[in-house]
Amino acid sequence: MLLSNYYTGKLISLINKRGNMFKKIISIFSFATFLLSSVAFADITFWTTEVQPARMAKQEEMAKAFEAKTGIKVEVIPVEEKDLGTRATAASAAGNLPDVIYHTLQYVLPWSEAGILDVDANNDIVNQLGRATFAPGAIEMAKKGAQVAAVPVDGWTQMVVYRKDLFESAGLEPPTNYANITKAIKKLSGSNMYGFVAATKTDENFMSQVLEHVLLANGVNFVKRGGTQKQGKALKNALEFYKVLAKASPPGELYWKQSRALYFAGRTPMIIWSPFIMDELAGLRDSAPPTFNVDPTSNELAQKTGFITNFSGPDNKSGAAWADIRYFGVTADADTDEAKKFIMYSMEEGYTSTLSIAPEGKFPVRRGNASDPNAFTKAWSKLPVGVDRKAPLTDLYSADVINNIVAGLDTANRWGVKEGELSRASKIINAQFLNRITREFIDDQISVDEAVNKINAELAKF
Repeated sequence: MLLSNYYTGKLISLINKRGNMFKKIISIFSFATFLLSSVAFADITFWTTEVQPARMAKQEEMAKAFEAKTGIKVEVIPVEEKDLGTRATAASAAGNLPDVIYHTLQYVLPWSEAGILDVDANNDIVNQLGRATFAPGAIEMAKKGAQVAAVPVDGWTQMVVYRKDLFESAGLEPPTNYANITKAIKKLSGSNMYGFVAATKTDENFMSQVLEHVLLANGVNFVKRGGTQKQGKALKNALEFYKVLAKASPPGELYWKQSRALYFAGRTPMIIWSPFIMDELAGLRDSAPPTFNVDPTSNELAQKTGFITNFSGPDNKSGAAWADIRYFGVTADADTDEAKKFIMYSMEEGYTSTLSIAPEGKFPVRRGNASDPNAFTKAWSKLPVGVDRKAPLTDLYSADVINNIVAGLDTANRWGVKEGELSRASKIINAQFLNRITREFIDDQISVDEAVNKINAELAKF
């Protein structure tokens, strides 16, 4: 007892002498405890490539709404799209993947094969939500055998944007195929009107996207599983059609900027563009106003515009739509049950909020549910779009227009997706030899047969 009192006294003395030091230690310990308790232990983590501040704020709101409903806390982590592949690979190697990743189409099959995605969990979510409620194209592009490797979330399709009023007054059919477009070019070209504005600037990704769309429409595909495939008649016909588009266009190096400006000025009846033009057409963005009439805020041009997402060539009567699809993926390191609940919420009760992050570029790949097969398409069409002014799509475009652009996701396609060769196809596209050889052909430097032969020689390198 005396010994105990002795050491107690010594300890009190030491604390008195070195009180400041102990206060600092206790302070640091308390702060560390606070960090661990308040930050580190979200129930699940969610990586998103929608990193813009306004979009992050909406995702944070959704996470809070999900937590209020389920008690499951979600940490929303922004990841730049360009960094997503390397970060996921590194996290997988460390056994530290997030629970859920919002990612692009290009990662679906590679990540499923690398064990980054939990294919069973993702397929189960799709089945629970109802596979038939999703756009067929979005499902097909994510299939790994009989399973769906990731959950389709949203997407957009490239479109033939055209002047409905000019087509109707000229007695022309909508530009749904090569033949109809060729007829319209012949009939609508004039002294102050270019029949089309093609993409001809070879170092622009815009030309790569438009070319892929045009070639897909005619059934052209450069890749097969394990390699590339030699091209023939379908490519020849597609290149000859692209030359028709180019010859109807203004001279020079053309890309998205010229095509939009000429369409907005009423100088062309047709262009190929993304749906991000839809709010601009309606005069809702001051940085890109229509000059079609004297009022840059008017929606007159939008009212006169139609959109075709799926069009066809003579060698592919069913046609195709070039699409960019985004997916949710439960990962191999996930708390599977909680991750599945988060995705189910985001694709059901919270799906309209998911689409509202950027509705002009987030078409609903899930159209509806058991109670209403078109519930989400209807809800999406009423979401406000625009920058300087906002309005719902239903105020700007007819129901037929809205249904048509959403339907493009039914036949959505990209080179290499079904074959599991999206990486190879991307390398072919990024090499830009297709752009350069096509330009040589449309500039009359080589024949169409020479163009096909040169393209085949380049393909053999991949």
